[in-house]
Amino acid sequence: MADTSPAGCPVTLADIEAARELIRGVAIETPMEQSRWLSALVGGPVSLKAENLQRTGSFKSRGAYTRIARLSPEERARGVVAASAGNHAQGVALAAQLLGIKSTVFMPEGAPIPKERATRAYGADLVFEGKVLEESLVAARRFADETGAVLIHPFDHVDIISGQGTLGLEVLEQAPDVATVIVPCGGGGLLSGVAIAVKALRPEVRVVGVQATGAAAYPASLAAGHPEPLSSMKTMADGIAVGLPGDLTFAAVRDHVDEMLTVSEDSLARAVLALAERAKLVVEPAGAAAVAAILDQPQHFGTPTVAVLSGGNIDPLLLGKVIRHGMAAAGRYLNLRVNIPDTPGGLATLLTEISAVGANVLEVVHERISPRLHLDEVEVHLQLETRGAQHSEQLMGRLRERGYRVLE
Repeated sequence: MADTSPAGCPVTLADIEAARELIRGVAIETPMEQSRWLSALVGGPVSLKAENLQRTGSFKSRGAYTRIARLSPEERARGVVAASAGNHAQGVALAAQLLGIKSTVFMPEGAPIPKERATRAYGADLVFEGKVLEESLVAARRFADETGAVLIHPFDHVDIISGQGTLGLEVLEQAPDVATVIVPCGGGGLLSGVAIAVKALRPEVRVVGVQATGAAAYPASLAAGHPEPLSSMKTMADGIAVGLPGDLTFAAVRDHVDEMLTVSEDSLARAVLALAERAKLVVEPAGAAAVAAILDQPQHFGTPTVAVLSGGNIDPLLLGKVIRHGMAAAGRYLNLRVNIPDTPGGLATLLTEISAVGANVLEVVHERISPRLHLDEVEVHLQLETRGAQHSEQLMGRLRERGYRVLE
C-alpha cells in the first residue's frame, strides 16, 4: 500500500523568527504568571501563559496578521475570506482592517454572539453557513473561487503556523527553565508552531497537545498515520472544535509533539471555574484545555510546566453555565432527598443542621405523596452549595448521625 501520510511541515525556526519581527507592534507579548495553586497541586512550578489577554482575545491574531501582511498588492486588492467559529475570524478581521483590505468571514450557525459582534466591529462582512467549521470552510472556499478573494485558512498554512509559533519563542524567553509546555489544540496551528519553535531551540522540552474528548481528531489521525475526519463532534470548546487536521499541521504534530491528551467537558468546566476563581482570568473552554489536563493528571507532567491559555472569548451567558457546570463537576453542588417528620418545625430543624455545617441552601421542594413515605413523613428535595466533595460528605454524615434518611 502506498504511504498516504503527509510529508513534513516546511515551517522552520527562521520562519517563526521572521514572523515575530513582522507582527511586532501588532500582537502583544502576553504575560506569564506562576500559578501557586497549580504548583501546589502538581508539586512543582506551573506557569500560565495568558494568551487570553492577546489582542482580539486569542492567539489567532498572530497567524492571521502574518499571513495577510505577506499578500501581494494584487492579492490585497481582491480581499480576503476566512471560515471560523470566532477567534480566527477576529484575527483576520483585525489584520485586514489594519492593512486596509476587505474581509469576509463565514461562521457556523450558532457561533458565540460576542465573537460575531467583535468580528463585525473589526469591519468584516459576516455570513453564517454550516453547522460545523468544516462546512463553513467549504463555503469560504466557494466564495474564494467565485470572487477571487484570498482564502485565509484558520490553521493549515505556513504563514499561519509561523505566526502562531511566535508564542513558543515567548514561552522559552519567559520561562527559560521550562520542562513541559501544554497547548490546547483544534486544527493544530498553534500547537504546530509552538512545537516547531520549542523543539528547534530546546529539543529536550516536552510539548503536549490537548483536545476536547468530544472533538478529538488527532488521536485517531495519528494512529492512522494521516488526517482522519471525525464523524461527529460535540463540545462546549468551540475554539478547538475542528473535525479534520490539516496536512501541514498533522505533519508538524506528528513530527514535533510528544503527546496528545484529551479532556472531558467536566474537566474543561472545572478548569474555566478554577481560572476565574484562583487566577482571576476569564478563559473560554478551549483556552482552558491545558489547565484541564493538569487538573486531570497533576503528576503526569514534568516541571517547570507552562500551560498556554489560548483564548478568552466566551459568551457571558455560556460563562455562567460553564461555571455552574464546573461547580457541579467539582462536587460543589449537592442534590439530596431527605425524609423529615411532617410536624411543625420539622423543616426548620433540618435547615438548622445544614446551616451548622456551613452549606448554602439554593432550592427546597416538598413531596408529600409517595409510596416511599410513611404517613407522618415528608420528603424534602434540596439543592445545596458546598465547598466540595469532602464538605458534602461531612454534611451527609451529620444528617445521618441525627437520624435522617438521606438519598443522593
